[in-house]
Amino acid sequence: MTADSDSGLKPGEARVAAAPTVTERITVGLIPKAAEDLQRLQDRTGLSKTDIANRAITLYEFIDAEMRAGRDILIRDSGTGETQIMRLL
Repeated sequence: MTADSDSGLKPGEARVAAAPTVTERITVGLIPKAAEDLQRLQDRTGLSKTDIANRAITLYEFIDAEMRAGRDILIRDSGTGETQIMRLL
């Protein structure tokens, strides 16, 4: 038997990865600036609102954890070489 027949797939078929499991749903009221930023991100990236929100929360958690550990978050302009420290208030 071939791997395809063992897996239940016909020759040439590919297995599609399942979507991540949703563990919690929330409703969020966005201020106008955040709603505009979300729309710009959707237009620029083609991602869904859910994908953008998940990525934003994960990024914020990472940045917050790093800052609490005493690390600086630096933004460097690759064109000019200028470096700035990012601070979240």
